[in-house]
Amino acid sequence: MEKQLQQFDYLVYNDITALEAEDAWLLKEAQKVTQHAYAPYSNFQVGAIIRLANGKTITGTNQENASFPVGICAERVALSAASSVYPGVAIDTIAVSYHNINGDSSSPISPCGICRQTLAEYESRQQAPIRLILGGLSGKVYIVHHANDLLPLAFSSTNLK
Repeated sequence: MEKQLQQFDYLVYNDITALEAEDAWLLKEAQKVTQHAYAPYSNFQVGAIIRLANGKTITGTNQENASFPVGICAERVALSAASSVYPGVAIDTIAVSYHNINGDSSSPISPCGICRQTLAEYESRQQAPIRLILGGLSGKVYIVHHANDLLPLAFSSTNLK
């Protein structure tokens, strides 16, 4: 038996004011777009904004459904929109924020498992890292340099060969 260790680095900022101007703008836009989420069941509104390599941005929000498995997360809405509107253009950064109507929104949010798998696939497709800016409406902000860091031992296309 051999023991392996998997770990990654990420940056932690005290709040949005400590971010570089462009990163702060992206997180503010993710915070703003939460108001467009369709979350009548959970009251947990999530917003995402993607900055592409060409400088364009695309937003997405979570979209719930009474049949709970049918909903889609903000990150996957934004990723799908970006690849549909700007096919072949690499994703540089995705900022994600949330508004928990029933509670606190002051700590960073992290993508769910399905979104982590989707981000890993996009990162593999474009052969370039995708940065993540993760925050709430206030409080600390995390910056993750590679989306794949959030999903160690990910299932990928190499597993299908």
